[in-house]
Amino acid sequence: MLKEKSRWKKLLSFIQFCFIPLFAFLMIVIIPFISGVFNTFTDFNGIEMTKMVGVENYRKALTDKTFWSTLWLTIQYVLCSVIFTNLIAFLLALLVTSKIKGKHFLRSVFFMPNLIGGVILGFIWQFIFSKFMVYIGDATGIALFQYSWLIDTNKGFWAMVIVSVWQMSGYLMLIYIAGFIGIPKEVLEASSIDGATKIKQLVHIRIPLMIQAFTIAVFLTIKNSFMVYDLNLSLTNGGPYRSTEMITMHIYNEAFLFQAYGTGQAKAVILFVIVAAVAITQVLITKRMEVES
Repeated sequence: MLKEKSRWKKLLSFIQFCFIPLFAFLMIVIIPFISGVFNTFTDFNGIEMTKMVGVENYRKALTDKTFWSTLWLTIQYVLCSVIFTNLIAFLLALLVTSKIKGKHFLRSVFFMPNLIGGVILGFIWQFIFSKFMVYIGDATGIALFQYSWLIDTNKGFWAMVIVSVWQMSGYLMLIYIAGFIGIPKEVLEASSIDGATKIKQLVHIRIPLMIQAFTIAVFLTIKNSFMVYDLNLSLTNGGPYRSTEMITMHIYNEAFLFQAYGTGQAKAVILFVIVAAVAITQVLITKRMEVES
């Protein structure tokens, strides 16, 4: 009897605390994902499905040159975002964990851009690139700033990188701050006694002991960079001449603008496989680099 009561209590606790989140996750994520994968093998047109088409949608997706060009552009964007965002976030964390005055205020200032939504952020920086930067260029005579970067097929890409780095650096800074704070003070004191300089402490002690922070930060940057859409939409809308169209915008346009739902869904599944493979590989590599303090 006692065992049965204990089981019922556990079941009631599960229903009370876990059932609703699990049900929501099932209905919002799992079932739509399975349905989406199934639709890639059909002639689904957004309303109904009449027949199975096998791997035809995947064949169309994999032979689409625009898909591969936008994917390559996205990979370049991901690489730039991962490198610059994590580098700047790490340096900001190093700065605000030092003994400078006003470091708590600086933490708030650096984190603030992350609170701005991607769409609003895009419109703000659209004004900066199109109006403010051009005004500075005209006033100073600097050719680089005399026209909007958003109308240049090359500089439009770097405008996207700059805005995404500006937005994400403050958030990742908090992760690196946690990594710095989690390093035992005894280890640093012992190294100081042994004559280690601040540079040697950073390279040989601090960074190896906070690899876990790098694992989380790099994973988040890869995921967010591959899935960027709102910023792409509001800042450049894929222009000029689709030169800044990232893969998520391409998939959205394929499915909803060009009405090719099956092909668009197939491209989304391919993107999911690519992102999952990259993210898992990154986590496995950085996990092996982690050391115990």
